[in-house]
Amino acid sequence: MLGACGMQKCHQEVLKKNRVSLAKQLVLKELMEHLIEKDVITEAMMEMIQAKSGSFSQNIELLNLLPKRGPKAFSAFCEALRETKQQHLEEMLLTAVPCRRTEVVELPHHYNQTFPFPVPESCVSQKRFYQNAEPMEHSLDDGDGPHYPQVKLCTSEFYLTHAHLAYKLKSQPRGLALILSNVHFSNETDLEFRSGGNVDRAALDVLFKCLGYQVLVRHDQTAQEMQEQLESFSKHPAHRDLDSCIVSLLSHGIEGGVYGVDGKLLQLQEIFRLFDNANCPNLQNKPKMFFIQACRGDETDHGVDQIDGNDRASSPGCEESDANKKENPKLRLPTCSDMICGYACLKGTAAMRNTKRGSWYIEALTSVFAEDARNTHVADMLVKVNRLIKHREGHAPGTEFHRCKEMSEYCSTLCQDLYLFPGMVSEN
Repeated sequence: MLGACGMQKCHQEVLKKNRVSLAKQLVLKELMEHLIEKDVITEAMMEMIQAKSGSFSQNIELLNLLPKRGPKAFSAFCEALRETKQQHLEEMLLTAVPCRRTEVVELPHHYNQTFPFPVPESCVSQKRFYQNAEPMEHSLDDGDGPHYPQVKLCTSEFYLTHAHLAYKLKSQPRGLALILSNVHFSNETDLEFRSGGNVDRAALDVLFKCLGYQVLVRHDQTAQEMQEQLESFSKHPAHRDLDSCIVSLLSHGIEGGVYGVDGKLLQLQEIFRLFDNANCPNLQNKPKMFFIQACRGDETDHGVDQIDGNDRASSPGCEESDANKKENPKLRLPTCSDMICGYACLKGTAAMRNTKRGSWYIEALTSVFAEDARNTHVADMLVKVNRLIKHREGHAPGTEFHRCKEMSEYCSTLCQDLYLFPGMVSEN
């Protein structure tokens, strides 16, 4: 993978010295398609560039990306200039190069890399933090782009010893999964373009399919459109014959709600209500999973220094009410049950997103589920996700986000263990 130090220093200096001229003169529309074809930038990067206001800002965004795109990025950029009839800019660059164009420095796999600033999933514009500087965050591994881990499959031995103790999960597909991903927000709102949001959507799409789900993806929905999509999904007749369902919401948010691209809020309780036992009878007694990547406030968690001693105090168990012992003609269900919901962050706090690798939470979620779904139930996997998030911190010296923290959580009304049994096909 290409890293921040991939381009030769002399080429970086040429781009820097000609930065203003390039920013004023570059014509990007066709140029970016050539750069995608040459694997210099990705489609997600092009969307991030296009989200900037005005050609000068878009050109600056491209010039910020190029030095991080590896040792061949400079020559590919020059070739793209020539192919788009911008030879005068190519000549300007080549005449300023002090070293030979054919020199390529191969980098070892263990070189140090830095990655984009951890952006909060906030409802408030964060433009002021990175207009004049480019703070960096160290990623979890040595990649500079999306990471789609391969799902490890369940063994027949594990299935046979655990299936009778868990929710029935053997339908083909396992269930339907709905992903609502909002990335581009109306200019009339204060909501930022969610750079890296498409990485999250693609990662979840791949994960859910590998886990055996039929995936529906909807992009850039208003609050009303999200409501309609969720209502339609909850009433889908296929739920009757399938064993579970998944809903994932990727957007900006505040406590208790997520934003549509029109800046209007959709309340989470309304979403959960659509899938409860009263409103979604086809999913009664079946597990329903929700994963929400959105802020639940705008407070940045700065963390605290750990001291010696116990990590946490013990907490008492919860008592149950068992008042009604009378038999009923039909089994009664609580209105809401058999749900588990994972949140990227705690109430009142902001969730962090890496502009290349996607959000901290979705990266941790996909990594853990791909590795452990074969032999670990969902609640325990979400504990592992919490552990990964707990130990991650931002690296952005000179900003309020330096050493920032995030803490994910989940809540559950599951009544049995929920194993996903990836790869298992059993007889009905």
